[in-house]
Amino acid sequence: MNKHLDHNKATYIPQQYKTYESALCSFFERECPQLSGALTRQALVQALSEMRRAFFPETSHLAPGQTMWTAVHKDAKGCWGKKMAETELTPVVLDLVPASEIQQRAEGKKLRDIKIEATGRLFEQAFAQDGVLTNAEVALLLKISPATVTNYTRAWEEINDRQLPRRGTVHDMGPTLTHKRIIIHKLFIEQRTVEAVARETNHSFEAIQRYIGDFRRVLLCKQNGMTTEQIANVIRHSPRLVKEYEAIIAHYGAQSNDLKKLLEFHPTIK
Repeated sequence: MNKHLDHNKATYIPQQYKTYESALCSFFERECPQLSGALTRQALVQALSEMRRAFFPETSHLAPGQTMWTAVHKDAKGCWGKKMAETELTPVVLDLVPASEIQQRAEGKKLRDIKIEATGRLFEQAFAQDGVLTNAEVALLLKISPATVTNYTRAWEEINDRQLPRRGTVHDMGPTLTHKRIIIHKLFIEQRTVEAVARETNHSFEAIQRYIGDFRRVLLCKQNGMTTEQIANVIRHSPRLVKEYEAIIAHYGAQSNDLKKLLEFHPTIK
């Protein structure tokens, strides 16, 4: 009996190792001898297997009109010059053609209005799955230009009175004067709480606090007659960033806002 069991084990157990993971282990052992130790190789194989499942999932769960897309992770640290190969990514499922859109087309809804809703939907769906999209990505998905995505984004934000979570705003990259002005306006003019503004603009609490500090420092320096270059040296930011805040300050000054009162105002934290 034992011999029969031993024979069965010898015959069938090896079949359990004819897997993707086993092939990876064999590859690393053969081609990457510097990865010494079975435990090291197993940990690497496990990590690669989890990435494979995340980026190449079974498609049977996708509904008609849905697609997989690889987005930058919303917690990835963005900076100028950082390569995409060095950036944390995450897969997301997006509704390209939801059933509601089909119904809207059948009822004769304007295509521009549908595209505006689709733009907002893609940005928000990706963010809900820990991803952030760029205008270029949405342009590819919707077969329109990045400039049109920008126009649709502005229209969506005006209609819904909140910001879309785009990579440029979430990671504070690119020409960000518009979203800085929105945040400063909500904080210092509308006098909304920090938490409310963070929620409405899809920014972290830390990012909102940073905007408050930078705005107040630039405003204080401007009132003391400092130049852009001097302010940049004092607050240790680039002249480009200082100019963005100077443009916001000039905007409020032109609207007869009391800049001294803005400087004295401290946004509420609840």
